Amino acid sequence: MARSEEMASLEESFRKFAIYGDTKATGQEMNGKNWAKLCKDCKVTDGKSITSTDVDIVFSKVKGKSARVINYEEFKKALEELAPKRFKDKSKEEAYEAICQLVAGKEPINVGVTKARTVGAVERLTDTSKYTGSHKERFDESGKGKGKSGRENIVDTSGYVSAYKNAGTYDAKVKK
Repeated sequence: MARSEEMASLEESFRKFAIYGDTKATGQEMNGKNWAKLCKDCKVTDGKSITSTDVDIVFSKVKGKSARVINYEEFKKALEELAPKRFKDKSKEEAYEAICQLVAGKEPINVGVTKARTVGAVERLTDTSKYTGSHKERFDESGKGKGKSGRENIVDTSGYVSAYKNAGTYDAKVKK
């Protein structure tokens, strides 16, 4: 029972790495870049017994002559090729088991993902409490922008001159 669960998690890892970085990938085939990423992320390559060059050579060996990708069966053959090199002190079957345990259940790792930071000038420009004069009129008390009413002078179309004290009294004078 443990064997079939391990194979299922190995296949799941294959699918996750196969679709990594490619929006059109189905998860049925893996390219060389993703194979190298799988070997690196799952610690198959150790820099001594297995290097990135070994990983590329094994990929070229197991894929078809004109193919650029490997399927799940070829993936298992590639792991079989790498197993005795990675685990020299174990038998071929034990080495294959050990390398499968390294890969099973793993996912691609996102390293070096850029995060947005506000520092220096950006922080000063987005702090509305430091605005003065007409610029501070563009924001309400909470610091949220007022939109168009904060940017433009809204024209008074009432017919009266601005700041006229008796605005709206004409009709009352005429009716008398």
